[in-house]
Amino acid sequence: MTQPRFLTLLQTDMAEVDRVIRARLHSQIALVQQVSEYIIHSGGKRLRPALVVLTANALGYRGQTHYEMAAVVEFIHTATLLHDDVVDASDMRRGQETANALFGNAASVLVGDFLYSRAFQMMVSVDNMRVMQVLSDATNIISEGEVLQLMNCNDPDIDESAYLQVIRYKTAKLFEAACRLGAIVNDAPESQEMALGDYGMHLGTAFQIIDDVLDYSGSADTIGKNVGDDLAEGKPTLPLLFAMKNSSEKESTVIRQAIQHGDKSNFQQILGIVQRTGALEHSRKQAQQEAGLACRSLTHIPDSQYKEALLELAEFAVARQF
Repeated sequence: MTQPRFLTLLQTDMAEVDRVIRARLHSQIALVQQVSEYIIHSGGKRLRPALVVLTANALGYRGQTHYEMAAVVEFIHTATLLHDDVVDASDMRRGQETANALFGNAASVLVGDFLYSRAFQMMVSVDNMRVMQVLSDATNIISEGEVLQLMNCNDPDIDESAYLQVIRYKTAKLFEAACRLGAIVNDAPESQEMALGDYGMHLGTAFQIIDDVLDYSGSADTIGKNVGDDLAEGKPTLPLLFAMKNSSEKESTVIRQAIQHGDKSNFQQILGIVQRTGALEHSRKQAQQEAGLACRSLTHIPDSQYKEALLELAEFAVARQF
């Protein structure tokens, strides 16, 4: 598919966001600076900060605060990645070694804490209690989502609703917060903030479902991480839950045992079951439904090139291969 509109539409804006990120990363502690720069500048789609800028521009924002808020969102996201990779013992992200593989677990956790605290310093500097409320609530819910995911690991008996709760907390909440910020910097009415928040929540849900699909349909070179990592970590994602429900007792047992033991030695067999049962198609359909809900949330947002980019971004979230 062609590149999504926001990549070209926001070139100037995102260059300004990057300038803010570089300035705010400064620390006199060499290791903090080194690890922070490594993870921030190691690639990635920068969707979350882009959402702050897109939604702010969609409501006609004129100012600089949205760049600060976009950088805050990126710092919060990056902190969660640093902590995630330690918890999951991951060694590859975005096609490169993870920070914990390169610098060690202790450095990754502590620099993640630095990024969280720097994000809160930046929030305070804006002097807007609504900003503080949205971002502090989001950070807390993301943490709860991480704990929920940890509790669900190696449990093949969770249902689809429990799976969705994890991704709405862990992933979609920051998408939602990013979009709400675009309304807040505009002093937009509550109805527009809620509409953009709904857009972000549904977009983030679709995005994570596709991430889980790509773990069974992508390649390491394309998706930037090891294929089958979710299975190795014992994560009961939507493709596996559907495959267990729609396969033979013997095949279901193979998947259950792999989840229980975090074992991907039977990955090729499980991949065959996932493909044969239509689990990937089912999961993509779920993501498409969420993307459709995201687009419908924008009904009362004024028409503009930025709104068109938001609609296109929902399509990209589902169609992407990385």
